[in-house]
Amino acid sequence: MEFREIREKLEGIVFDTLRLDEDGHFEAVVIKDELANLTDRLEKIFGPPACLSKSSLLPQVQELIKDFGGIWPGQTLYFCNDGNDTIFAMLWPWQDGYRITLKIIRK
Repeated sequence: MEFREIREKLEGIVFDTLRLDEDGHFEAVVIKDELANLTDRLEKIFGPPACLSKSSLLPQVQELIKDFGGIWPGQTLYFCNDGNDTIFAMLWPWQDGYRITLKIIRK
């Protein structure tokens, strides 16, 4: 799947803050009220989460995502490898319980 197609499938999601939106790297913040809508779309794109914490990741996947902050307990990773590109999405809840950072990266 093309990165542009993923971005198109996120149209209509209300982002609290848009941090970065370029080909191959998207980063934004959503509020908790928008999380169900966001996770529903991510699951349609990627399927169910690859893991809900880094403990269940293969070492190769941990190595791939470490430059982008990795995954820690309480965070979620969606992952897709079509043979050519690896694309992953990470959800990082904030400690305030209200905001969630979304990162989508093509590697």
